[in-house]
This record gives sequence, structure tokens and C-alpha cells, in this order.
Amino acid sequence: MKVRDVMSTELVTVTRDVPLKQAASLMLEHRISGLPVVDGDRVLGVLSETDVLYKETKARDRQGIVDWVLHYGDDPPAAKLTARTAGDAMTSPAVTIPPARSVADAATMLLELRIDRLPVVDSGRLVGLVTRSDLVRAFARTDAAIVDEIRNDVLLRTLWEGPHSISITVHDGEVVLAGEVETDTMAEMIEAFARRVPGVVSVDSKLSVREAGTPTARPLTPVQ
Repeated sequence: MKVRDVMSTELVTVTRDVPLKQAASLMLEHRISGLPVVDGDRVLGVLSETDVLYKETKARDRQGIVDWVLHYGDDPPAAKLTARTAGDAMTSPAVTIPPARSVADAATMLLELRIDRLPVVDSGRLVGLVTRSDLVRAFARTDAAIVDEIRNDVLLRTLWEGPHSISITVHDGEVVLAGEVETDTMAEMIEAFARRVPGVVSVDSKLSVREAGTPTARPLTPVQ
């Protein structure tokens, strides 16, 4: 599953000169925790609740150079404390993602960077927004949708493996793969790609490798 399959395309955006108070009101009105700051269809940055909340804080009164050095980096950015517009308060440059990247890649970026949303950019143009909520919805998809993606996207389109030679069963996101493939490598790739399908909780691979010239199969040697 790709980012384009789960991203939101009905976007709420602001330009950099929009008053910060107005931008905050837009976030409340649309029940969102952040929005892209744009110049036309180009993303300049992202304004989040955190950026707005800096206005509710104040710079600490540090007692001398030692106190300042010990706590360097702890204080709110001065520009955000004095921000008057969305452009002043936004986090820039924005971390973005192309629409063709996988949902797994988007989830990894959100977790590692500790952010809540990614503007989706195609050829420099803003085309969507993917959030943690979008990815949770992808994870909550039905077992039938998981089977369909493993069969058609993983086996057929990605690995060019005949999907009818492999049995795929899914219950509550737990996948069981069975059948015969030509090589150990193919079996390992099928299992690895299946684990990356959104909504998959676990994968139990019972795939076996077909001996050349014989109809029988031997169990795969577990990878150490």
C-alpha cells in the first residue's frame, strides 16, 4: 500500500502571512492538529499545535553564562515566542514524502522524527497530507483487504510470483502462507514483503521449496 492510497487530498492550508491567531482558529474549526504553510502549491513549512503553544510560554530568565550553557537548547526558539504570523511560527523546512512511497516508510518517518503528519509532495507540488490517524486506519483494514494486497501487489505485481500456487489465510491480521516456491530466496522475500503490508500483525510462513524435476517439496531451512 502506498502513501497515495491513504493520504488526505482535501487540505486546509495557510499562506505564510496569515495571522497566527487566524491559523489557530482554522485548526480548531477543522479539528486538526497541524496544517501546511504554502506558497501556491509549494510547501514552505508546517504549523502544528506545538508551534502555536510556544506563544503560551515565555523565555526563561537564565542566571549567568553557566546557567545558559547548561540549559542551551532547552528554551523555546525566540522566533516562535515572538511569532505573529503562520510563517513566523511554522517549522521549516517541512519534512515531506512522495505519494509513491510505502505506508511502512511513512510510519517509520513519523515515529523516528516524532512528528504527526507529512505533507505529500509530487514534483515539488503539494498533493496531499498523511497523518498518524491515516496510518492507523490503514492498519485497521479488513483481513480480506490484506489477502488481496498480498496476492495482487506482493506476489503478482512486485515479485512476479504466480499467486494461485500459494495459499494465503488471514485472521485478525495474522497471516499464514503455505505452498511451494522455486527458491529459498523467493520464500524469504514473500514473507518479508507480507510483513510490510499495512494491517499485518504477524506472518507464519509454511512455504516450502520445490525440488527441481520433482513434484515434492522440502521444508525451508529456518534463517538463523
